[in-house]
Amino acid sequence: MKQLRNNVIRAGLGALYFSGAHHLLRPLLSGVGAIFMLHHVRPAREAAFQPNRHLEVTPEFLRATLSHLRSREIDIVSMDELHERLVQGRFSRRFAAFALDDGYRDNLDHALPVLREFDAPLTVYVASDFAEGTGRLWWTALEAVIAKAEQVDVQIGHSALRLDATTPAAKQAAFDRLHDWLRALPGDHDLKREIESLCARYDVDMAALCRSLCLSWDEVRTFAADPLVTIGAHSVSHCNLAKQSEEIAAQEMAISRARIEEALERPVLHFAYPYGDREAAGEREFALAAAAGFKTAVTTRPGMLFAENADHMTALPRVSLNGNYQDARILPVLTSGAATAMWNGFRRIAAA
Repeated sequence: MKQLRNNVIRAGLGALYFSGAHHLLRPLLSGVGAIFMLHHVRPAREAAFQPNRHLEVTPEFLRATLSHLRSREIDIVSMDELHERLVQGRFSRRFAAFALDDGYRDNLDHALPVLREFDAPLTVYVASDFAEGTGRLWWTALEAVIAKAEQVDVQIGHSALRLDATTPAAKQAAFDRLHDWLRALPGDHDLKREIESLCARYDVDMAALCRSLCLSWDEVRTFAADPLVTIGAHSVSHCNLAKQSEEIAAQEMAISRARIEEALERPVLHFAYPYGDREAAGEREFALAAAAGFKTAVTTRPGMLFAENADHMTALPRVSLNGNYQDARILPVLTSGAATAMWNGFRRIAAA
């Protein structure tokens, strides 16, 4: 099903490109700017089974994106400047910001050198447990479990299942089944229990995965010392905030901010919601982020920025640079706003 969706999206992007419709729609749909969302930036991997491929782009594709923006005379700005332009209504030139979630080491090793080539600012949203080396990258752990197994035994509700994992296609189907099940569990403690059980059964060290992939506090400080870099908060544990009590959700925001500020000795004014979709961030979370004092907070809801977003600074949409669609031809489609507009039913603002 997910592969079908990917194929449909790819076909839609291609149709917009080859028809030239994005040129006609650009004046209506491109808005005043965009926030580009990334996670990993690293060289392409060769493994046949890569269920989290959508979360990574190559340095070459990032470079192509930056080149495209410069060719369109789109300013690349920090989140502070993006906030100022929206508040002040300074829209004489279109602008874009780059926002990278989670705090991966490859952001320092591979993304920053490319962004330096273009003197382009970036914001990295750090989940403080990840920087501590104790976080649960459960989607990566699930990939590791299935990659090393030929079958996966799991109890879902009252049913004991044995999922085939002998081929890349079977592994992908098993991953999709278990990923959707884990995301749908009622609480973060349920997800923690189930992924830890799987990791114990298949000898996957989740803490070691975190330490190998995520920036340590020392590396976060090194990163933050670069004048192009802004460090934002991404909660403590990367939990689904909408599934937490209001008290816990507020603590996840406040404590992550306090930990990062203590480490960096500077204010942390920008936030990214973990997962960031409608099931993970809604009106309550938007209000909590504003109450916590964040100047901006970003979702994963797709969309361009319009003047009206100035009234919804803690519900900002983004444009995903998705690893499944690393084709430079789609970049004019993405910056035209046509793709996100079609996804959103041509609504300019989705802040509820």
